[in-house]
Amino acid sequence: MKYLHTMIRVTDPDKTIAFFELLGLKEVRRLESEKGRYTLIFLAADADMNAPGERAEAEVELTYNWDPEDYSGGRNFGHLAYRVEDIYATCQRLMDGGVTINRPPRDGHMAFVKTPDGISIELLQDGTLEPAEPWVSMPNTGTW
Repeated sequence: MKYLHTMIRVTDPDKTIAFFELLGLKEVRRLESEKGRYTLIFLAADADMNAPGERAEAEVELTYNWDPEDYSGGRNFGHLAYRVEDIYATCQRLMDGGVTINRPPRDGHMAFVKTPDGISIELLQDGTLEPAEPWVSMPNTGTW
C-alpha cells in the first residue's frame, strides 16, 4: 500500500494555492471536469517530486466545486487516499474485519471506506482490474 494524497475542499483556489506556496508546495497537475463542475489541483513539496511525468510521493488535492457550497461538519476535509495492489482483496479483507465498503470498487479501480471516527479513505487500484462480482452489483452504503 502507498499513501497518495489528502483532499481538502476549497472555496478560493488562488488564495489556497498562495497559502500552500508559502509553505513550499507547488502545483504539479490540474484536472477540470465540466460535467462534474469541479477542479482538482494537486500540490506537492519539491522534496516529494519524482521524475517528470510521475506523481509526487505525497500530495495535497485541492477540490474546488464550481457551485458554491457551505462546508460544515468537516466537509471541507475530504479523504486520505492509498494505492493498493489488489483492490478486491483489500476490500474483502476489510469486509471480513467488519468494515463497511461505502463505495464498492464496481469499476475495478476505486473504493471508499471510513475509519471508526468517520474519516473517509479512498482506495485506488494500482492500474485497473476487470469489473467483477460481488463488487459490480454492490450498492453504495451511507456517505464517503
